[in-house]
Amino acid sequence: MPFRQFVLKVASRCDLACDHCYVYEHADTSWRGRPMVMSDETAARVADRIAEHAAEHRIQTTHVVFHGGEPLLAGIDRLRRFSRTLRRAVEGVCDLDLRIHTNGVLLSRAFCDMFADEGVKVGVSIDGDRAANDLHRRYANGRSSYDQVVRAITLLRDDYPHLYAGLLCTIDVRNDPVAVYEALVALRPPRVDFLLPHATWDSPPLRPGGRRTAYADWLTAVHDRWRADGRPVPVRMFDSITLTASGGDSQTESLGLRPSDLVVIETDGSYEQADSLKTAYDGAPATGFDVFRHSLNEAARHPGFAARQGGLDSLADECRRCPLVTSCGGGLYAHRYRTGSGFANPSVYCADLFRLISHLIDKERRNPTAPVHRLPVATLDALASGSAGADDVARLRAPQLSGARLAAGRAAAVVAGQESWSVLVDAERADRDAVDDLLSHPYVHAWAARCAAAGPARLTAADAGHLAAVAAVAAVRTGLAVKVTVPVTGTFVHLPGLGRMRADGQDHAEVDAHDGSFAVRVDGRWLSEDSLLWEPVRTIEAAGLRLLLDDVDPYRDCHGLPVEDRLTGETAAEWGEVVRSALASLTEDQRAAMRAGLRVLTPLKAGTPGAAGRTAYGAVALPLGAGPETTARLLIEHFHRAQLGALLDLLDLTGGDPSRERLLCDVYGLLSVAGLLGDEELARLTAAIGRITDGALPAVGRRFAEGLAEAAARLPLPGHSRRR
Repeated sequence: MPFRQFVLKVASRCDLACDHCYVYEHADTSWRGRPMVMSDETAARVADRIAEHAAEHRIQTTHVVFHGGEPLLAGIDRLRRFSRTLRRAVEGVCDLDLRIHTNGVLLSRAFCDMFADEGVKVGVSIDGDRAANDLHRRYANGRSSYDQVVRAITLLRDDYPHLYAGLLCTIDVRNDPVAVYEALVALRPPRVDFLLPHATWDSPPLRPGGRRTAYADWLTAVHDRWRADGRPVPVRMFDSITLTASGGDSQTESLGLRPSDLVVIETDGSYEQADSLKTAYDGAPATGFDVFRHSLNEAARHPGFAARQGGLDSLADECRRCPLVTSCGGGLYAHRYRTGSGFANPSVYCADLFRLISHLIDKERRNPTAPVHRLPVATLDALASGSAGADDVARLRAPQLSGARLAAGRAAAVVAGQESWSVLVDAERADRDAVDDLLSHPYVHAWAARCAAAGPARLTAADAGHLAAVAAVAAVRTGLAVKVTVPVTGTFVHLPGLGRMRADGQDHAEVDAHDGSFAVRVDGRWLSEDSLLWEPVRTIEAAGLRLLLDDVDPYRDCHGLPVEDRLTGETAAEWGEVVRSALASLTEDQRAAMRAGLRVLTPLKAGTPGAAGRTAYGAVALPLGAGPETTARLLIEHFHRAQLGALLDLLDLTGGDPSRERLLCDVYGLLSVAGLLGDEELARLTAAIGRITDGALPAVGRRFAEGLAEAAARLPLPGHSRRR
């Protein structure tokens, strides 16, 4: 298995003396014989080896972390040179995700300016509030580092939010878990990592009072508070457990069965296994290989790397029999070590992991996280009677937005696109309303729902890559200055809600967002919205409505009917006139309701019956070729179907009976155009309403069905006069 993650030890000394540090305070002492900083010659050789490896294995994105010791000790100029050396080496070979992880005490505006120039994201270690941080993270003379670290994080958060990658907290169970959690969340990080202190069976972790699951108890207290707060920040450990429990991949090497693809490169160019192995015994991570004499392929064949890529087969018998093994994965490899049996053991945190994972899975099954929304009874009755006004329709928007945000979060977890998600987090900090508007776009919601339903096993490359396109649009809408690499799908770069740029012959393109605008790099040229290759989403304005005519979004095919591709200018103008005439024929109440709940129109192939996709609330798809009268009828019918779909997302009206739900949708749509129905259609509608009410329904469903029946009773009898 090729390496995709590279930890570069650019400095092998530290300016703090943290007593829980696995590099300097545990069994391994190899740091003593290594250069204090990586040389330019070594960095150049590292860059060449990475580029060579990425080209041979056709790796799309390579992830590099500058690490230490304390990597800032390498200095601004050296880190700038290293960054440029790496980017030059991989240019045209793969994308480079470049990061640095620091204790923060040296982080300054000068460092941040350089990181902004070189595209380096910054993660910071902090263990919580002052009391928690001072327990371990002190200078050699005992002085606290807390104020300097908080100053660094505040600088990142407020002045360089696009560089702020997250916080890492090493757990000490003597600290108050909720106080630690609150201190971390107050720093508004894009992500939090909780790290179990490195320990082995030979050197077990601290367990005050002999509590067998002290770490699980601590983490479940954090989890439950985090969940009650609405998950204000992604937590890698919790998200990984939820993902692996549903068949997804872990986001951390300490959980799950995903093979490790990480290699450490020391200041002298030596290839090493994961740093955490330094806690096992002196020399545990060593391989005997280095960048000057050996390729990364040669290093990958070392037995130590193979042992961390064996999945289930590499675990102890006890682990393989465990019902939670897909989530636990045996725990971090280093934590399994015991003299005599090596790493063929369960984790020294086995009991903690079992309790924590069980708790999280049980919580999710019993009470899936979702915002609570309530609908006034008057709105339910108005919807049932077909007389819902603009205010009633508007009340359905909040739960739909919550659903869209939840779907987007689940999609991001499935995609595991941390860089794109970080852009979205930064954009939300800048303008939450703009990001909410984007996430509730019908076809962004449809994409997110598709990803969440597919899961990692069935996720396509196009679906995964679209997260980057969503992030790019978020940056444009909120005025962020950021460059995002997005996929080219079907010869186009798609920017949801904005349009698409033709990019023939490329797999990926770079979107440069700046000052509320953007440019796309195609064939080495930066093309803006003025380019002839840009196809914007058009608009239709009529009767007080401003609707998007979206014939380019790749997820507009969610309606189950064949969609039209990009309309010619003439065809778009003609269809726009038909839609305007249809809207003009509606009542003012109908148009007011549509202003509250309709956002996008998508053209379908001629002869299709129209549709409103359940996961694309706010969009209605209508056929080309129909006249204004037919278009008006289909628009009313499918707009009402969409409102019922939104109501069904909020309330169980049918007792979970899918066939009765489909019948209810058909009835509700037809009831909205009952005045245009013929005798035979009216008779079928009345009979269908009878079938809905003739059966066991939940109380809220019974009330809704009775409202439908009352509305049907007011219809003209077949054969009586009515508006045609």
